[in-house]
Amino acid sequence: MKRILSCMIAILSGIILFAQNEHPDNILGEYSGRTGQFHFHARISRSADGTYRADVIHVDNLVQRDGSILRDIKNPDPKLRDTPADRIIIFTGLQYDPEKQHWGGTKIYDPRRGIKAPFEAWFSSPDKLNIKGSLFGISKTVYWTRLK
Repeated sequence: MKRILSCMIAILSGIILFAQNEHPDNILGEYSGRTGQFHFHARISRSADGTYRADVIHVDNLVQRDGSILRDIKNPDPKLRDTPADRIIIFTGLQYDPEKQHWGGTKIYDPRRGIKAPFEAWFSSPDKLNIKGSLFGISKTVYWTRLK
């Protein structure tokens, strides 16, 4: 009986995960994430062209000890280095791949390092978005948690 119940739970979990990755708009929403010492909230929204974008909407400790605002000082574009950390655009142009049931096709910006890397995203649970960036053959996966 326990085996049957365990199998049923595993099957249902697989169906739920499949459903999360099945529809492109399931990625929409607000998420909590961490990169190094920075904890942030990001909002993923749909652009007019049907692709997706992510904007930082909150950063813990935005105001530094000296009273200054944390800014995007490592941005490769000098015009964007004065952008407050809670207004950074993390990615634009994200597309859903129905064959893979993943999102990808663009680059994600890492403000800690000031670099952009190709990435793909998928759900490993209904509220856990996996984001895997790769650059020069090295990959790293981070996890964003959907906010309720």
